[in-house]
Amino acid sequence: MKLIIAIVQYKDSSGLVNALTEKDFRVTKLASTGGFLRSGNVTLLVGVEEEKVDNVIEIIKDTCKKREKTIISPYPVTESTGMYIPYTYEIEVEVGGATIFVVDVDNFMKV
Repeated sequence: MKLIIAIVQYKDSSGLVNALTEKDFRVTKLASTGGFLRSGNVTLLVGVEEEKVDNVIEIIKDTCKKREKTIISPYPVTESTGMYIPYTYEIEVEVGGATIFVVDVDNFMKV
């Protein structure tokens, strides 16, 4: 038995949970925060038999696509004069996708 831990962007989580449950995989959804943008993430836990790991990973890949997002970031400028000039600028960052861990499960039981 394997435990798949998938960290995905909040925007992708509902579609992924639906896609997994339609294929009869049981999913536990945990709210999480972190990363570069400090944006909401979701951590999904999926326990599966070893031969089904690739199926789950394919569903994650199909559902959680990477995309570009424009963010506005503060960027302080200090010239050689020592003057501090605060302003903001737009930057393109890549969001989406998934971070996936697959770990062995020593013991599994339902009570």
